[in-house]
Amino acid sequence: MDDAPIEIVEYDPRWVEAFQLEREVLSDALAPWLVGIPEHIGSTAVPGLAAKPIIDIMAPVRSLEGSRAAVAAAAGAGYVFFPYRAEVMHWFCKPSPSVRTHHLHLVPMGSHLWNERLAFRDALRIDEDLRTEYRSLKLALAARYRHDRDGYTDAKAPFIHRVLERAAAGGADAT
Repeated sequence: MDDAPIEIVEYDPRWVEAFQLEREVLSDALAPWLVGIPEHIGSTAVPGLAAKPIIDIMAPVRSLEGSRAAVAAAAGAGYVFFPYRAEVMHWFCKPSPSVRTHHLHLVPMGSHLWNERLAFRDALRIDEDLRTEYRSLKLALAARYRHDRDGYTDAKAPFIHRVLERAAAGGADAT
């Protein structure tokens, strides 16, 4: 599978509208399986943060088993399924692995992954120092792992873990 290289660009306020438009498409296409409103996650959901220009959407489902039929429905909306972290989510990209505009994560609402993704996004939204640190880290890692998405993701893990521990401990006072 040809995979798009990792490219980090400056924040684009149009990402909010791109998410809102896609949320409408997904809310219709996935209605039978959704148990809440799809969330904008990832760096494009954080105003001012440089990011890969890919809109990450986390859609809440009751269970992975109960939402397996949603894979075909997502395909009908232009998403390509890939069994990435299949034990915790159904993962898709759009329109293809080599050209990505959107990622879709079908995640059980209230699961550990669901809560972590929202906590990480929210921590970055409220803390400019974290955004600055994360931006620098992402730029360095994108240069190092341009053609290695797993390496890029794995190398961000210690930072993400630290932010989540801090958020769980009550915020900035827990550094």
